[in-house]
Amino acid sequence: MYKKIIVPVDCGALDKGEKILQKASSLLDAGGEIILLTVIEDMPGYLAIDLPVDIIENAVNDGKGKLASLKQKTGIEARVELRSGAPAREILAAAGEHGADLIIIASHVPDIGNYFIGATADRVVRHSKCSVLVDR
Repeated sequence: MYKKIIVPVDCGALDKGEKILQKASSLLDAGGEIILLTVIEDMPGYLAIDLPVDIIENAVNDGKGKLASLKQKTGIEARVELRSGAPAREILAAAGEHGADLIIIASHVPDIGNYFIGATADRVVRHSKCSVLVDR
């Protein structure tokens, strides 16, 4: 059904990541590609000054390791990509750069600030130029 699927995964919620990766695999055309993405959020300058120098490097290495483990656990072939910045912005940028025709994103149980779907998922749905499947 889809030729290129972006699967953004929060490394703090790998169980949801596994579920949406499997869903992406079931929707992928033969010869298609899955891009397994995680975004490392930028630290505000006033916080970064008090943190260890290698904290971002450690976060990147941790993200790569977790996505590699997720791929191995599921046995699903996917390209791993890490980005840094605001999650919704980077997910949308990846979709545009790769010419994705679907983004599959997990959502969390909403709080009062984002009642219907999570803040990142909400932004992705609102601004995406391709189809978005939100997994609850």
